[in-house]
Amino acid sequence: MRASSLLLTAVSTLLTPTVYAVPSHPQPPPPSQQPSHRPVWRSVTDAIVRNIWNPPGNSHPEPAVNALPHHKHSEDVLVRFNISNAQDASSLADAADTLFLDLWEFTDNWVDIRMQKDLIPSLLGLLPSSLHQAHNLLMDEFTLQNAISDTYPSSRSSRMLQSNAPTHHDSFGPKLGPSSSDNIFFNDYQPLSVIQPWMRLMASLFTTHVRVINVGTTYEGRQISALRIGVHPTNNDAPQRRKTILITAGLHAREWISTSTVNYIAYSLITGYGKSHVITSLLQEFDWILVPTLNPDGYAYTWESDRLWRKNRQQTSLRFCRGLDLDRSFSYHWDGAANAKSNPCSESFSGSAPLEAFEAKSLAGWIHNETEHNNVDFVGLLDLHSYSQQILYPYSYTCDESPPNLENLQEVAAGLSKVMRLSGGRYYQSAPACEGNVGLATNGE
Repeated sequence: MRASSLLLTAVSTLLTPTVYAVPSHPQPPPPSQQPSHRPVWRSVTDAIVRNIWNPPGNSHPEPAVNALPHHKHSEDVLVRFNISNAQDASSLADAADTLFLDLWEFTDNWVDIRMQKDLIPSLLGLLPSSLHQAHNLLMDEFTLQNAISDTYPSSRSSRMLQSNAPTHHDSFGPKLGPSSSDNIFFNDYQPLSVIQPWMRLMASLFTTHVRVINVGTTYEGRQISALRIGVHPTNNDAPQRRKTILITAGLHAREWISTSTVNYIAYSLITGYGKSHVITSLLQEFDWILVPTLNPDGYAYTWESDRLWRKNRQQTSLRFCRGLDLDRSFSYHWDGAANAKSNPCSESFSGSAPLEAFEAKSLAGWIHNETEHNNVDFVGLLDLHSYSQQILYPYSYTCDESPPNLENLQEVAAGLSKVMRLSGGRYYQSAPACEGNVGLATNGE
């Protein structure tokens, strides 16, 4: 119960723009007022980000992003089907699986599907007559294409990186509080070539409570980097198992906002130490492991080749269909009978065995090693995704069983939903994962 209450306190604090940045100190300094000048260390970080992002000798450089990801889906549309019963939901799930369509959201009342426009008649041919008129176009090919293009850094943002001038955030950028409105790292989504140096920079500037660690290796050989944030006791008492909260993002490569959100949570914890009493207490009570992207291969691929790529980049039994869905690769109640039917071309392909995905196996192995050999006690996990506006808690594999700490999980989920509604005005549904987007898309019911 105490852990769930502290987690709610942490989220409430991180979603409220009252944290101010200060350099690290050997001991937490007493709370003080917001500085009237811009911290020197932030100017240094901004200059480094500018040097990483912009090549020298070009007065108006464009980000080094391949033009291909902007146009790969030029014929795609986003369609919403309204569903009224379990039979329609099951029929739609089966048809989408048959055509290897991309399910963006699957709820009790509607399903959002991205597909090529000319596939709509084929999909309708597989559906019962009750669904033939129960759909509408959420995004046509032009609107979807513009939405994809607008997620990449603009030339305006590149010029702003040079001038370091404040900017207003558009609808596709993360909306930050006053404490970070002039922090150029958060003005746009960032590629790995910027995120990883930024993580190392945070660790070098705040040595008392921040470290960069490696939690594993990807299929293509990239490191899965994480920030470990926490303040350990300095007395001579016998060390106790360190309570640790793990926050992951980017399991699905295209969900860039999840990566940016984890970076912002890390930034808030790092710079809030010694300034916010709540955050200082949280860093003394817990270690926080923040993994901005558990799928670096897929994330890099979304910048280089396909903005809407979802899986990792692992080779499968079909040469022309790469990638496994990391969400469905973990071993707990992995259903071999059901997953064996999955096709490598499916967006939800889980592989032929649990932990077949390199990244899932790496994370599981790292967690086991930390627990068995490094005196770590994992007491919480937040895994961030995007689009569906849902807060899901265990279990996803069945609704017939409940976790032993169900009441605490429900309290955390309801509290998160309330805090996010009060902070941003957006409603997030809280539900067990078996009833949410994950379970419905899997079971079609």
